[in-house]
Parts: sequence; structure tokens; C-alpha cells
Amino acid sequence: MSTAPSCHDAVWQTTRSELYVFDPATLRIRDANPAACRNTQHDAARITTLTLADLAPQLPRNELDTSAAIHTQFVRADGQRYPVTLHVTPIRHDDAPALLAIADDDSATAALQRAQARFEAMVSNTPGLVYQFRLDADGNASFPYVSEGCQALLGLSAAELMAQPERFLELVLPDDRQSYLDAMLSSAGTLWGWNWEGRIWVDAWKDVKWINLRATPHSLPDGAVQWEGIMTNITESKQEQLEVRASRARLAELTAHIEKVKEQERTRIAREIHDDLGGNLTAIKMALAMLAARLPEGDQALHDKAAYVDQLADRTIDAVHRITLDLRPSILDFGLVAALEWQVKEFAAQAGIACEFHTSAKEVELDPDQATALFRIVQEALTNIAKHAAASRVTVRLQCGREHLGVKISDNGRGIAPADRSKPASFGLRGMAERARALGGTLTVTAADGGGTVVAIKIRRQGYNSAP
Repeated sequence: MSTAPSCHDAVWQTTRSELYVFDPATLRIRDANPAACRNTQHDAARITTLTLADLAPQLPRNELDTSAAIHTQFVRADGQRYPVTLHVTPIRHDDAPALLAIADDDSATAALQRAQARFEAMVSNTPGLVYQFRLDADGNASFPYVSEGCQALLGLSAAELMAQPERFLELVLPDDRQSYLDAMLSSAGTLWGWNWEGRIWVDAWKDVKWINLRATPHSLPDGAVQWEGIMTNITESKQEQLEVRASRARLAELTAHIEKVKEQERTRIAREIHDDLGGNLTAIKMALAMLAARLPEGDQALHDKAAYVDQLADRTIDAVHRITLDLRPSILDFGLVAALEWQVKEFAAQAGIACEFHTSAKEVELDPDQATALFRIVQEALTNIAKHAAASRVTVRLQCGREHLGVKISDNGRGIAPADRSKPASFGLRGMAERARALGGTLTVTAADGGGTVVAIKIRRQGYNSAP
């Protein structure tokens, strides 16, 4: 006959099972553990006034004589019944014979089993590997739990990985191991989520896979950190992402090439218009002057006609000059600073909007294609302001640094709404952004202090010098 556990016994205090010490003659409860008081809803003083019949009114007295498990129902203080499995053992308590009854709540066990079944069903249907990862204070790593998805993802069984946790790091490609370790240590130090993606070599299939690891950490009392998370195969999406990036890079390269060819064609057309049409119109002007000088003095109609044709030639020369400037401003041959200063003055005169140009450099030496592209961005920005901003003041600033060159175009207009940037036909901003990207730079559009918009272009200088 064993001895009843002391009320100070750790098992007696902490176990989830209900423990009762009964008098064998009267079946009155002599003692009960905290779990018994909690489940029956009786405090320690009240429960020792009850008998086993009060707790289990349907339990026959003779069933206590068997050593087998007894299935019955207990009654809580509020009258609610719950199923229990009862084991009764003779013991000695306070040097007197007694009965120790151990009751396990079958409803809690069933709920636990249902929860376990649901967990296993979810894990088995999760497209990846569900796992627990533990990092001890001494740096030792282990996998306390690994789902059966391990084989499909890593080419290792769950048992193999749990027995040899170091094999996971061996799967990570050497180029990606440092980022994996850095992410792990950062998560352990901050107790923030661990989110890492990288490549592994799966020897079973002689193949490289991209995997994504997401886990939530928590610290353990012994100083260890444990994560619960999931690993998934992202090879297909990663390859698609890389292909999209490569496609975008090729598209940007093609766009830059088209812009370059377009500017070259504009330059060629502008030169031909200037040289051929300009020369012919000048010759026509000279011939008209000679003919007008030989007209009869008394024929006023012919003199008026000659004057009209001369004015028409002047307007045509002005049109040729304007078209040539639109195609490629010859002022660009004098440098970017001069070209921007000229463009600002032209904008102010044509749009009727006060416009200022500021720069800290007298000249900036750039590749002609770069200078033209930057000039076109500023030109497009000013055109957008004239069309949409309803501004009364515009400022253009050219900033020259040792490694970067930047241009800011600021206005005090109505500003630009986020929805305006994503309009299907919003090609102006897109064209400016593509030109900046082709220069290896960036273009940002932000709200100006006090209202309006700031368009900022920043490009990296590649060996070009700025004259102070």
C-alpha cells in the first residue's frame, strides 16, 4: 500500500489530473489537489465536506473494488456534468487506510485529441514544411518538431533532420549561408519575425531550390530561443520574378536606345531643315529683294504683292527656326547650364509664368546624350506645369555634387494627386521616369511645402567634371 502524496508535493500541485483522497469507509473526501478544486468548482474547504457520491452520484459503490479504469461522470458545483476516467488505488494517508482516486477529464482529453487531429490535418495539407527550430544559449541548434513535408522540400526525412539538424545549414548554398545566419541571429536578438529567402542544394534531385522561411521567435527560460514557422518552395515565383526583372532591364535598355535614336533623328532633321530650307529661304529673300528693286515705280499692286511675299518668307524663316529649336535646341551645343537657362526664359515668355533658374556651377560637362536627356526631362516637366498646375511661380535648380547631379523643378500650383500618377494615359511622368532611369538615375514627384509639386531628378556622374 502506497502513501498519498503530500499537499506540498510538486506533482500534487501542478498535475492536470484531479487527485482525491477518500475515507474507505464513508467515501468522504479527506484531501483534493488544486486541479480537483478547479474542475469541480469547489474551494478546498468546501470539497472536504463532500463524498464521492456527491461528485459521482451514478457510480455504484462496488465498482471501486475493481482495479480497472472506471468511466463515470462528475458533477460540478453548478450542476454541470462532465465525463471522467477514474482510477482508484488503496493507500495510507496520515497513517490510516485511504483510497487515492485519480480522475482525468475525458472532455478535455477529447478536445486535446480533436485539436491534435486538426493540427495534423492542417500540417499535412500545408504546401511546405512546418517546423520548430531551437537555438540554445551555447549556439547549439536543433529541430524539436518537423512535419512530414520535410522530404518533399529538402529531400530529407523528418527523422533525419531532427537527428542531424546541422544538415539544413549544409543544404544552403555557400553564397547564401551568411545571410541566413545573419537573419537568424537578428531575429534571436530582437525577437522579431524571421523572414529569409535563399537557395538550397537538394542532393536527392541534383537541383537548386529557392525557399522562403518565415518563423515567429520566443525566448525560453533557459536562455534559448525557439521559432515556430514554415518553409515553402518559392523556386517558380522567384524565377518568374527574376525573369520579370530581366525583361524590365531589357525594356529599359530598348527604351534608352529608342530615345537615343530619336534624338539623333531629331538632330539630323533639324540640321537638314536649317541647312536646306534655311538656305533656300535666304536665297528666296535675296531674289525677292532684287525683283522688288526692278518693279515699275507706278505699279503699286506689284509692290504690295512683293512686300506680301517678302513677309511670307520672313514668317516661314521664323517657323523653320522654331521647328528647328523644337527638334533640337542649338543652345545645347553651348552646354547644359546655358540650355536650361534659355529654356526657363522661353517658358516664362510663352507660358506667362514667373520662372527662375538657379545653379552653383557655371558649366557642367556631360555626355551629349545625357545632357539632351536631362534637358528633355526639364522641358517635359515645364510643359506639364503649363498644362495642369495652374501655377504662378516656378523655380528650376541645378545642383552639382562630386558624385551626383540633380535638378529640381518646383511650382506653387494645385499639386498632383496620387491617382493622377497612375492614369492610363499619364505618359508624361512615365516618359520622364524612363529617361531618368536610362541615365542610371531616379525621378521623384513630391508635394511642395505650402502647396504645389517638386519634381526631382538625380543622376550619378561618371567621371565628368564641373567648372566652378
